[in-house]
Amino acid sequence: MSELEKLLEGVEVEYKALGDYTNYEQPTKYRVKSKEYNNDFETPVLTAGKTFILGYTNEIDGIYKASENPVIIFDDFTTANKWVDFDFKVKSSAMKMITSKDETKASLKYIFHWMNTLSSDLVDGDHKRQWISNYAHKKIPIPSPDNPKKSLKIQKEIVRILDTFTELTTELTTELTTELTTELTARKKQYNYYRAQLLTFDENKVEWKNFGEIGEIKRGVAFTKKQAVIGEFPVVANAAEPIIFHNEFNRDGEFIVIARSGANAGLITYWNEELFLTDAFSIHPNELVLNTKFTYYFLKKNQRKIHSMKRGSGVPHVRASDFEVYKIPVPSLEEQERIVNILDKFDTLTSSISEGLPKEIELRKKQYEYYRNQLLTFND
Repeated sequence: MSELEKLLEGVEVEYKALGDYTNYEQPTKYRVKSKEYNNDFETPVLTAGKTFILGYTNEIDGIYKASENPVIIFDDFTTANKWVDFDFKVKSSAMKMITSKDETKASLKYIFHWMNTLSSDLVDGDHKRQWISNYAHKKIPIPSPDNPKKSLKIQKEIVRILDTFTELTTELTTELTTELTTELTARKKQYNYYRAQLLTFDENKVEWKNFGEIGEIKRGVAFTKKQAVIGEFPVVANAAEPIIFHNEFNRDGEFIVIARSGANAGLITYWNEELFLTDAFSIHPNELVLNTKFTYYFLKKNQRKIHSMKRGSGVPHVRASDFEVYKIPVPSLEEQERIVNILDKFDTLTSSISEGLPKEIELRKKQYEYYRNQLLTFND
């Protein structure tokens, strides 16, 4: 940063129309003809959106040689863009190719980094072509435009810093992903081992009871999304995540939910909040005999077996009546609480590792964006 400050000392920055420094090319001659993609083929087929590489083609004609002349690919409807420095073909003419008109005056990589500081001006329902109608007129800061040699030196130094930061962030993300994935795998194996040990009981030493004797099963009510009045209470059906939020609830407190039908029939989830239950049923243990979280962990340990209880040749389903006679071990409440405390700690550990990686990556992304904006924001 100190080197950059020296470069910028006394330098005037002028804001020029982006279209004055860039060429805009339709990718028609680089479009792929075949829809037969195969990872064994050599040439990637690109889109400017999140998917980026749609697949690989064996076509040998009409390949853009970005390995020789890097390019910015730009989705003309969404403004999504990517820097590309490898040979490719394109899927759609909606994607445009942006190059520098004169690399001795404006570095394309500098233009790319600056473009990504722009906030989206898209309006819902607006289907205009964005480059000609919008982006070409945006004002890009060009340091010392009357001295192209000095201007390019400054641009390249900004690019060098940002590219270095990007590489370091990528390397760190890769290392974190490898490290945390390995750690998570080990912890999950450890967790599964201890859960199996803690929740395996000798039938002769622990009393087993039908759940119907020591708890209550409540069926959810018929409900569709159209009936929802948007509110704060999650509507839970046959998945782990709410399908919508409603202004009423029909369950509260601590309980277990078992999805009733569909591909997830038998899925077990634990809840301790107010919610609206529909295509599922809830299990409410008698707390004088059975700890709810203990019951959840025991059922979750047997998740595969419970999934196999599905019936029906059409839409598979599990029946609440089957859980009335489902056998549950009933050790002392003190022992149940001890087991829950141990498994809760493992659950917290594995969850924190799972959540830690995306949080760390997001932190690095924000850090990069902060420095990018600092480097590409000039005093008028």
